[in-house]
Amino acid sequence: MFIGIYSVGGTIDKVYYDQLDDYEIGEPKVGEILEEAGVDFAFRVHSLMKKDSLDMTEEDRHRIHRRIRNDPNPLILVTHGTDSMVDTARRLSDIPAKTIVLTGAMQPARFKASDAVFNVGFAAAAVQTLPPGVYIAMNGRIFDPDQVRKNRATKRFEPLP
Repeated sequence: MFIGIYSVGGTIDKVYYDQLDDYEIGEPKVGEILEEAGVDFAFRVHSLMKKDSLDMTEEDRHRIHRRIRNDPNPLILVTHGTDSMVDTARRLSDIPAKTIVLTGAMQPARFKASDAVFNVGFAAAAVQTLPPGVYIAMNGRIFDPDQVRKNRATKRFEPLP
């Protein structure tokens, strides 16, 4: 089994430099997370961009779409910033014959108290078991991109009412 992994930035890969929230998007942490977990599947991490999802443009989403559409692998995991993850997931929804799972983190993977490790593991399991389609794996749940939103107050994804 092989999973193609695409990192596009977001909080999961942020590196903070001071208490004033000065940060940059660092190298993808997803490969390190999976290696430390001792996963028994092959994967390759493609770092497409290092952007906060609030700064993501439609051209960025087009680039992500093009790369994933042209990837020969049917299993794709995307690490993405949480603020516009839903928009990107919706943009990918017309790609046929692939299972695409987007995940991220509310706290950087470099922080001890981060949800990144859980979310990446959960997304890796989801991409292997779900039928073809596009999904968001956050907070221990699988969401349809057309039926979910990020609740900034609770720092969770939730179904639309």
